[in-house]
Amino acid sequence: MPPSDTASIADAQKRQRIRLAKLEADMAYFQARLEMIGEPGSTNQMAQRKVFKLLQQSLGSKILQAKRRYSELL
Repeated sequence: MPPSDTASIADAQKRQRIRLAKLEADMAYFQARLEMIGEPGSTNQMAQRKVFKLLQQSLGSKILQAKRRYSELL
């Protein structure tokens, strides 16, 4: 394998690791926000909880995709 191919693969692996770490950090943020809201006491908190749950689900699928891509690069 030519050195440029090896370098580009290593670069792609690095980008995927960074992307995965960012997504996991976002997931932790949404989990913390959900914990802080707890049982919603207002309609605003109910709306926030609903939005954070939807974002958490969306991020979960993106994390799975990123993990699959990363494992394909190995």
